[in-house]
Amino acid sequence: MKGKTKKIVLTGGHGATTALATIEEIIRREEGAEIYWIGVKKAMEGKNVASLGSSISSNKQVTFKPIIAGRIQRKFTLWTIPSLIRIPFGFFHALYLLISIKPKVILSFGGYAAFPLVFWGKLFGIPVVIHEQTVKVGRANKLSSMFATSIALARKSSKKFFPKKKVKITGNPILTQILEVEPKLEANNPPTIYITGGSRGSVFINSLVKESLRKLLGKYSIIHQTGEFEFSKYEKIKSELTDYEKERYEVYGSIDPMMVDGVYKKSDFVIGRAGASTVSEIIATKRPSILIPIPWSYANEQMENAKYAKAKGISEILEQSEATAEKLISMVEELTKNRSKMITSSKDSDDRQASSNLVDLLETYL
Repeated sequence: MKGKTKKIVLTGGHGATTALATIEEIIRREEGAEIYWIGVKKAMEGKNVASLGSSISSNKQVTFKPIIAGRIQRKFTLWTIPSLIRIPFGFFHALYLLISIKPKVILSFGGYAAFPLVFWGKLFGIPVVIHEQTVKVGRANKLSSMFATSIALARKSSKKFFPKKKVKITGNPILTQILEVEPKLEANNPPTIYITGGSRGSVFINSLVKESLRKLLGKYSIIHQTGEFEFSKYEKIKSELTDYEKERYEVYGSIDPMMVDGVYKKSDFVIGRAGASTVSEIIATKRPSILIPIPWSYANEQMENAKYAKAKGISEILEQSEATAEKLISMVEELTKNRSKMITSSKDSDDRQASSNLVDLLETYL
């Protein structure tokens, strides 16, 4: 890449932290690279909540280009028809963006916003690399695979879903500062739990926290990332706690991905969904965790992610259908007893060279 300016388009409906880690590696290798992130502005339809992808534009070497994109929803809502109408507009908008940018390569992290760009990339002869973060396969990546030049996989178990000739195992890119977080054999006093529902938050996990909050605060400190949509609700809940409890309860709508390493350093345990990035970070930092997979995720991918983390020896699984405040508290207490053993016996991360591996693959097309 040295010596020439290269235009690189990264796109996705999710996978923003994976994209950030990849961008970090591209910038390390080539300061003059022109990097574009194309994605949706809002995290949720009908909600004025910025997507994590749009925050990528805070990096001075990345230009954010919002795309008008629609998708087929799992259930009928007020936003189903408008979303369907936006699908053809998304294809024309993607065409306009690619003609304007003229990239040398497209890297897609999946999601409905990415597919139109992958489609046009194939037609214009632009090399298209897609990256699958999950243990199984995402819907958009499965569809995109027929248009991809190359397919990078985080996990070997995803190989069966894609054409073998296109596949390369790279791992799942993780931000450098998270990879530098050391395992904590000695817990804080009191131990600290990081609770996250992912970048958008989780109403279900938040409700579990609400029901169990006072009992947990009797023994633990809590860092709770609610998602912007419910942040004000939990800020109000905090205001009604005792001074003693308030000192033990930190609540945030969202946490800047570039700052989340500090949260892991403070934390002794994690409670969260089982998104690919969360799972990769838990394994890399060796933070014992309770994972509550989204039960309606495509191909049950979050449950498979959670099983992957459990096989590494660092996580326990709590199925949403069985999750109660009492069950959660019981599992936290059990995790506390087994914490040191889980850390010392857990297997190492497979993702430490993932950013480098993925950018190596990009460079073959540049």
